[in-house]
Amino acid sequence: MSKGRLEAFSDGVLAVVITIMVLSLRPPAGDHWSDLHPLLPKLGVYLLSFVFVAIYWNNHHNLMHAVHRVSGGVLWANAHLLFWLSLTPVAAAWLGPHLGDSAPSAAYGIVLLGSGTAYGVLVQCLLRVEGPDSRLARAVGRDWKGWLSLVAYVAGIAVSPFVPWLSLAIYAGVAIGWLVPDRRMAPTGEEG
Repeated sequence: MSKGRLEAFSDGVLAVVITIMVLSLRPPAGDHWSDLHPLLPKLGVYLLSFVFVAIYWNNHHNLMHAVHRVSGGVLWANAHLLFWLSLTPVAAAWLGPHLGDSAPSAAYGIVLLGSGTAYGVLVQCLLRVEGPDSRLARAVGRDWKGWLSLVAYVAGIAVSPFVPWLSLAIYAGVAIGWLVPDRRMAPTGEEG
């Protein structure tokens, strides 16, 4: 499979993930602005989840433009990432109406941790294919931002039984830290 097909397949899966998330939102029963108030927690979780999926989509796109080829291991690592990202809608749907509860907060964090870990595995598989002197290897470096994100997810999961809102603040903080796409692998003019 070419890297173009891998990217196209991943784009399609991520589009479905976002579609499923938005379909879990229901309009208010009434016709007043105040009728939106009960939906605000669900809308907030949807926004956070949308941002996370968009971050992965952006960084996946940049990652694919930094490599020249893929292997069977890369295909499986990519499927592993898509598995974790596909769990986002159910985690978001559970968390939305239960912002103050520990289990949904922890489950949401577990999905974020799984997604972050899977992305790291994908990068490592691509590094094996591309080699230590590749553009990808130079761009990734030590990836402190990725490692700090994983540590933050673990911290958010750990505090969720005690202070669920703090775990959500940690998750949101990670999203804010990644809102600017990873410029280390941004496509150059001739590549895309």
